[in-house]
Amino acid sequence: MSFIKLGQTMTSPEETSTNNLKEAEELSQLLSEAISCGDKEEAKRCSGKLAELCVPVDVRISHKAYSQDSIRLKVGVGDAQSDKYVPVTLLVTLSMTISELKEKINTDYGFHPSLQNWVIGKRLAQDCNTLYSHGVRNNGDQAYLYIKSAHDAKLSREQLNQEEEQRRLHGIIESLGPLLARGATGSTPPIKPKPPSPSLLPKPQLGWACPECTYANKPTRPGCEMCGSERPTDYKVPDVYQPDDDEIHRLQLEEIANEQYQLALEVERERNFQSLVETDAHSLVPNTEELDCPICYCSIPSGEGATLRECLHVFCRECLKGTIVNSMDAEVTCPYRNEEYSCDSKLLDREIKSLLSQEEYQKFLELRLSIAETRSENSYHCKTPDCAGWCIFEDEVNEFICELCKETNCLLCKAIHKDMNCKEYQDDLRIRAENDIAAQQTTQMLESLLQNGEAMHCPRCKVIVQKKDGCDWICCLMCKTEICWITRQSRWGPNGNGDNSGGCGCRVNGVLCHPNCQNCH
Repeated sequence: MSFIKLGQTMTSPEETSTNNLKEAEELSQLLSEAISCGDKEEAKRCSGKLAELCVPVDVRISHKAYSQDSIRLKVGVGDAQSDKYVPVTLLVTLSMTISELKEKINTDYGFHPSLQNWVIGKRLAQDCNTLYSHGVRNNGDQAYLYIKSAHDAKLSREQLNQEEEQRRLHGIIESLGPLLARGATGSTPPIKPKPPSPSLLPKPQLGWACPECTYANKPTRPGCEMCGSERPTDYKVPDVYQPDDDEIHRLQLEEIANEQYQLALEVERERNFQSLVETDAHSLVPNTEELDCPICYCSIPSGEGATLRECLHVFCRECLKGTIVNSMDAEVTCPYRNEEYSCDSKLLDREIKSLLSQEEYQKFLELRLSIAETRSENSYHCKTPDCAGWCIFEDEVNEFICELCKETNCLLCKAIHKDMNCKEYQDDLRIRAENDIAAQQTTQMLESLLQNGEAMHCPRCKVIVQKKDGCDWICCLMCKTEICWITRQSRWGPNGNGDNSGGCGCRVNGVLCHPNCQNCH
């Protein structure tokens, strides 16, 4: 509803006749009703008459025309002393003027209206403007409040105290209005207002002040009611505090909400666990949404691709299969690559097996074994023809029993000499070398090892022995003599183990037997 309000006199009342003022009031009331009812002709007639009277008027939209629902206005409060602002949330209505907004800030936070400068929608707001005129419509709309200093606003303490006293008396008079009205009619004697006694002033409420917006919150609130900031960690609810009915209701709702949240968490955990169990049951995890393969750039419909467990990269199955088949390593690395990142995660055996046929998987295993054998330092392949068995030996092991053909391989002679020891085998090898080409080749191999220093004769029984790997200590399989590989001598003297009178003399008086000795004997 629109209304017409008589404004401050631009011409003095003495210059306007009493009749003109009375007529202007009647016309302004009629004009307000005509505008509210949409009667154009009557509004035109009334406005014409008012114009003839030359009476100052003020036309404003009634508060009833706006929505009466309150909204939350986010306000940033700042001053000249800091380059940061404090966030505050205010409950306002769209019809509220800037003047009324200033009074609200004065009442709630104690900042005098003359200290406030409001900026809304990149405009400096005037007191007569409404929030609606500045584009404020919905919850979360923003404004900025700049607080001037009292010196800049030319506000004295005496003036401030006077205005506070006037406002306090005005509130008391309004509260006693009905009593004063009855006293004026004679039913009740008029009561002279008195200032409130200090003992009747409200007691300070218990609670905590928000460190961000300084709003006084109830003791049990976990966060600020205005800006949502957390309660100070060092604050404790006083033992004497008794929450009111509204606070008890809020605490009950909060407890119910917390129970519902915990229940939702349990349901979510159970759902995630079941999903994990179902996913683990699949050898190959399918993709859940349509994606493009990063290798061939073809579209992968949901459920037709493969998601790698280790890195969650998604590929089409054909590209992953090609990566596995063309891999020249014992482990298959994720093929994802871009300009900034190269994935180093490995494909799991269950993923590889599900992508390959049985024949392809068997070939992959054989290739993996071959690659692992060639890249291992202490590997030894079984000497049985066409046998795929091999092992990785340790320094103290001299024999290898093949898991496939069950033959015993001598790691020192690098041969299989069943029912013969090393000396018997080497003697037999020299005899057979006269007529057996294979034996000749083996004899030549042993002679070459001796010449190259890769083998030596035992200083006691003269059987050929070799150092496989590791330290410079070896032991003859035939006579059990401990030998120093670097000096080609016995480790101990003629009296055996512990005799330092002969042998290589390593570590006697703390001295090594040779500068190149691996000093582990």
